[in-house]
Amino acid sequence: MRKLTLFILVIFAVSLLAVGCGGAKDNAPQAKKPVVKVGATAVPHAEILNVVKPLLDKEGVDLQIIEFTDYVRPNIAVAEKEIDANYFQHIPYLNQFIADRNLQLTYVAAVHIEPMGIYSKKVKNLNELAKGAQVAIPNDPTNGGRALSLLAKAGLIKLKDGVGVKGTVKDIVDNPKGLAIKELEAPLLPRSLDDVAIAVINTNYALEAKLVPTKDALFLEPKDSPYANILTVRKGEENRPEIQKLAKVLTSPEVKKFIEDKYKGAVVPAF
Repeated sequence: MRKLTLFILVIFAVSLLAVGCGGAKDNAPQAKKPVVKVGATAVPHAEILNVVKPLLDKEGVDLQIIEFTDYVRPNIAVAEKEIDANYFQHIPYLNQFIADRNLQLTYVAAVHIEPMGIYSKKVKNLNELAKGAQVAIPNDPTNGGRALSLLAKAGLIKLKDGVGVKGTVKDIVDNPKGLAIKELEAPLLPRSLDDVAIAVINTNYALEAKLVPTKDALFLEPKDSPYANILTVRKGEENRPEIQKLAKVLTSPEVKKFIEDKYKGAVVPAF
């Protein structure tokens, strides 16, 4: 009888141990997905990242999108480690920003090109511009030079030989219509259309203002523009697995198709 009781107690103890082990396994905390915080302007960058988010989730990475409304804070936020990366700017802008602020930033993927355009609410053709008409352009060095270069390509002004997209208002050597160049913060350019004759506007801000570049622009930057928009990170973190996965998904066939279908040539894949 004692032997039977002892046997039963042993079986009971083993059962409890098995249940306990099973419970520990079931209740074990699952490893969290690594998080990548990416700063972006709303259109088209955040829209593209929202397409990327579920694709990256399948790769085991949680993408968090932080929207910005200016061209300065996103780079500072990366440099100060508030976010892991940003996606809002083209290569010349990043290079100038790095030179001006001595930041340790670089880029890992070129995603799309946004052709800059000349817009107006007051004229339907650039030939209709009156003498002394006001023209608004971005006030940051890289986009300002790019805008002046576009005005030159449209035949409205002439710049010093060789300055290209690095030109400033001081580099205008011929201005037949005496156009008055007004430099404004890039996000304000769409609103300036009520006050100026024409404005040279970055495509992301044109899209936010419900302008359709391929339809509404009086003159549009050629599609061979070197201004590819990029995924920017801190130097030394280019090979982080999460960053590499993000770069791969951003340049995937799914994203290419989305850009082509959604923006109809207003935004062009750079890959």
